[in-house]
Amino acid sequence: MRLRLRNTGDVVDEYRFEPVGDIAPWTTVEPQTLRLYPGTTGTVELTFSTPRTPDATAGPNPYAVRITPTEHPEAVTVPEGNLTITPFTEVRAELVPPTVKGRFRGRPRLAVDNLGNTKVTASVSGSDNGDQLSYDLHPSNVQIEPGRAAFVKATLKPRKIIWFGSKEQRPYTLAVQRSGAKPLPVEGTYLQGGFLPRWLATLLGIALALTLAFGMFWITYRPQVRSVATEKLAEAAATALPTAMPSIAVPPSGGASRGAGGDAADGDDGGAGLALPAGGGGDDRAKGDGSGGSAAKNGGGVPAKTEKDAPRGPLPFRPGDGPNLFVQFAQVRLSTFPQDSPCRLTEHHTVGMMDTATVEALKCWQRQVDGIYDGVMVKTDGLGNLGRSTMTALLMAHLGKNTAGIRPGEDNPDVVWFNSVLLWATYDRITDDVVTVQSLFIRSNMQYLQGVKPRAHAPSNDALKDRIELYQRAMGLPVTGTADEATYRQLHGGRVVSQDQPGEVTADDYPPLPATDQ
Repeated sequence: MRLRLRNTGDVVDEYRFEPVGDIAPWTTVEPQTLRLYPGTTGTVELTFSTPRTPDATAGPNPYAVRITPTEHPEAVTVPEGNLTITPFTEVRAELVPPTVKGRFRGRPRLAVDNLGNTKVTASVSGSDNGDQLSYDLHPSNVQIEPGRAAFVKATLKPRKIIWFGSKEQRPYTLAVQRSGAKPLPVEGTYLQGGFLPRWLATLLGIALALTLAFGMFWITYRPQVRSVATEKLAEAAATALPTAMPSIAVPPSGGASRGAGGDAADGDDGGAGLALPAGGGGDDRAKGDGSGGSAAKNGGGVPAKTEKDAPRGPLPFRPGDGPNLFVQFAQVRLSTFPQDSPCRLTEHHTVGMMDTATVEALKCWQRQVDGIYDGVMVKTDGLGNLGRSTMTALLMAHLGKNTAGIRPGEDNPDVVWFNSVLLWATYDRITDDVVTVQSLFIRSNMQYLQGVKPRAHAPSNDALKDRIELYQRAMGLPVTGTADEATYRQLHGGRVVSQDQPGEVTADDYPPLPATDQ
């Protein structure tokens, strides 16, 4: 568009033009200065180059141009207008994990990313060849704001149980359907295991045959049995017995409450389900810090029912908070540093608690990293606190500086780990779905660090490329869509989206309790 300016003064003046407002980064003015004689008119041209990103919100967007005369700088003029940005839609979807295992069910999660500039409403459905699986999707309909993601929890149940034999692969597809658009299919694999292995089935068959053979032999050649119960009872009656039995204190019925993991620990969701403790957590919790405590005793000697009081509100976790899964991961990571690291966690510590040993090791590491990079971690989270910035850098410490493992088309464990890093670095709103996926990655990472399970593999696909681009755009980096050295450096230093915000927590069950099967 064109902007005309008239010099109504009585002197020759030069005017400077500067775009202001939310869309100023996408606005250019040519020429940037204009020299006018008294009573003359000049024209400048404004060009708007809106990017194809969620930041370019669809609809009317106000803009303005600040005009400053050189001779009279106090006489600033700011004409305003509206730029209408047309909508576009772009949706990506990814299964986490792409392959799930289980005898009776599998529990994958579908991440749907809205990379467009308008709200997206979509429904999710499941299908497979031969109708071998049933699908329980929650929620089956999602609404996603621009630049955000939604997570759909899926439960896959085979229609037939494999009682004996080896595992069978059952490919399936979850389709994301939008009004007026073709369905977006996402393919996955459900690996169904047999209820009993072959060797056990053979053993049971042999045992059953032997039992039947013995039964037939017993019926045919039954021996004569004479009961001596009457004689033995008479002998017992003749002995001297006490007149009264001693009293026995019987403990009240009941037992330890089950963990929050429940039945999820049976491994039907591909190893993601873990049994969690239901309460307790060490002496620090019993001191009244609002995060739990030891059970009080009632008059009958039965522990009173305790109610979990998990810390709510924004990050970070501070000294005395806990116990929780994310502090547990920080402890595992700090304790697996090289032997010569001055920040290695070697002192005795309480699992999942921000105790003294954990806080001191964390302080040492924060100072060390901030000394190498531009020092945003302590400013963001605070010295000795565990927040989004510290978790991002702590996870990145495992990847080092070699970016070869995250190249497009690669399929290796570094891709899984890098997804975990981006989850902490890009999501400043921690919902139930984000906590669920964060927990899955953190548990997998801990199991690998402690040698419990090998690292999971995943391919570097378009969804990862889009997340990298979102992070690079937010950090003001060249948008390459690849995990380049500049992106690595920002993540190593603890640079996160909304750096000045600790993170908004809206999850109902936050933070997750420590894992007990590490």
